[in-house]
Amino acid sequence: MKMALWVLIAAMVLLGGYIRLSPSDTARWHVAPQGADKDMRNGVVRVVNTGPDGLAKLDAIATDAPRTRVLEGSVPEGMVTYITRSNVFGFPDYTTVQQDGDELHVYARSRFGRKDFGVNRDRVSGWLALLQP
Repeated sequence: MKMALWVLIAAMVLLGGYIRLSPSDTARWHVAPQGADKDMRNGVVRVVNTGPDGLAKLDAIATDAPRTRVLEGSVPEGMVTYITRSNVFGFPDYTTVQQDGDELHVYARSRFGRKDFGVNRDRVSGWLALLQP
């Protein structure tokens, strides 16, 4: 029984290390958002009219958010991908934001699992709510 417990603990530590330390392939995650507003099992797409400075404003909000950092891109490039990690286990979620004229296109999705339990939708909704004057 003790041996099984130690094997389980070791497996959890290894899985946690993999989740936190696995590299993020920018070619896979830093891609332009496509389509209109849509809720998915593991993410969300939103298109909002923000005016031409929406990306700059959202960048300030996102980079100030807990456990969030820029993965790739920049405001001057017109597209930024952020990685946000969950509090306890460090699961990565990727949010790509692109400015297209006056519209801001946002695509948030989780890396692991088939369902994110609305985490990406809630984060994006919160960020977009902070954009409102």
